[in-house]
Amino acid sequence: MTDIAVLVARFGAALHAAGLPVGPDRSERFARAIMVARPETTRELFWCATATLVSDPADLPVLARVFDLVFGGLAEVVAAGNVGRHEPDEAPAVAASAATSPGARGGRGEAVVPRRAKAASDSGASRPSGARASSTERLAGRDFVELTAEELAELVAAMRRLAVATPPRRTRRPIVAAQGSTVDMRSTLRTARRTVGHPVRLRFRRRRHRPRRLVVLCDISGSMAPYARALLQLVYCAAGGARAEVFTFATRLTRLTRVLQRTPPAQVLGRVGEAAPDWSSGTRIAASLKEFIVRYGARGLARGAVVLIISDGWETGDPAELGRQMARLSRLAYRIVWANPRTQSERYRPLVGGMAAAWPYCDAVVSAHRLDALDDLLAALAAS
Repeated sequence: MTDIAVLVARFGAALHAAGLPVGPDRSERFARAIMVARPETTRELFWCATATLVSDPADLPVLARVFDLVFGGLAEVVAAGNVGRHEPDEAPAVAASAATSPGARGGRGEAVVPRRAKAASDSGASRPSGARASSTERLAGRDFVELTAEELAELVAAMRRLAVATPPRRTRRPIVAAQGSTVDMRSTLRTARRTVGHPVRLRFRRRRHRPRRLVVLCDISGSMAPYARALLQLVYCAAGGARAEVFTFATRLTRLTRVLQRTPPAQVLGRVGEAAPDWSSGTRIAASLKEFIVRYGARGLARGAVVLIISDGWETGDPAELGRQMARLSRLAYRIVWANPRTQSERYRPLVGGMAAAWPYCDAVVSAHRLDALDDLLAALAAS
């Protein structure tokens, strides 16, 4: 029973860290379900978890991803709607949240390129083992533009072990708690009915903390297509806890959030290409940013969010217009991180064009051009 209690507690903590409202009460129900049903396969164990740990169908993709990290090898089958028999020998450790960004945070007007983060194990990224490790290590140091579709698919397992985390924010709606600074009169009086009207036990109100929304704006123009495929795959595999909102742009803006939520991993890049007809076309960054701000950002999607822009900065329009739209976005977002693979070169300087106009409004600029450079990206997203 002790082993089950420890495993259930760790699984519940991993789900809570991923953004699901799993507390001790749900974890206790999960443990009781295991004792009653005595599941013999991971299929049966997964349905025990589904019945006791989630109440909203929208939370199932997150549950599947965390379940895969803990019990191994099930997420793809779950996403496809066909959970098969799988009996792992042991449960691997759960990947921790990404480490916070080293060094000082850059203010608006002074973008910061974060230093190389610690080793992947320190930032919460665990490496695969065995034969898969050698393949992953071989590809980790290669630029995404050099990878074939098959080689990119080999990185799925490694990307699943990364954790995209965003800084916490305090929610507006308070919750009732045993401790706090403000007494909740309604809950206290309701509780007092059990003690003949005497408020023996006070109930308080406090604000919860939740991860900030992650908004991804990915450039899918011809020069960015290889990096877009890799980083969209990263967002799909690792950002379930952040509940990312994903948009692509080239000559038009396309919202892909629902496509990513409903697509099995093996089909995700193909479905993205179908949903975004302007793949590998020209680039209109300023116009796409303006459309995002008007239709989504100013209506609440970007307010207090961490915005990740994936682009090399090539702008076919007026760079001054891009600067104006970046200024508008900076007034809405909590933090703007720009992933530009061209910055991998030490000689790169944003002197002209779209990147020069956007640079002053970025809190961090990273390259994210290969797997072993993603720790800088994760640290920049998690910095507060």
